[in-house]
Order: sequence, then C-alpha cells, then structure tokens
Amino acid sequence: MSKLLAQPKKQPKLDTTFPCPFCNHRDSVDCFIDLEHNCARVVCFVCQENFSTKAHPLTEPVDVYAEWIDACVAVNTQ
Repeated sequence: MSKLLAQPKKQPKLDTTFPCPFCNHRDSVDCFIDLEHNCARVVCFVCQENFSTKAHPLTEPVDVYAEWIDACVAVNTQ
C-alpha cells in the first residue's frame, strides 16, 4: 500500500482593499503599513478620508481597517 502524503492546506488570502465607511465606494480604501516607523495608515482614494495607528510586525491590512471601523463606531456612539 502506498501512503498518501499530507498536503499543506493553503491559507485563504485576506483582502487588501476595502469599502469606505464614509462614501461607500467599493475597494476605494487601501492600507499602507510602515514597519520602519511603526505606523499604519488607511486612505480612501475617493473621499480622501484617512486613519493612522500604530503597527507591529504582525499587523495586517485587515487589522488596520478593523481598527478604523471600531474608531468610527466609538465616535458615533458618543
């Protein structure tokens, strides 16, 4: 009998562009992570809204976008 080798499963790719919570355009928000300066920034190319936060080596674009959405929710609930 032959043994089947376990093939490594591919990780699903995370999004790198997102919809803007202000102007609602799809794929208009892009994330820039600068690990040299430990900062991350998301910018909407349509309405020019932006958000910046601290970054570390494990920071992914989806993490920065989620933090921006959380900050928007926090401001709206005040």
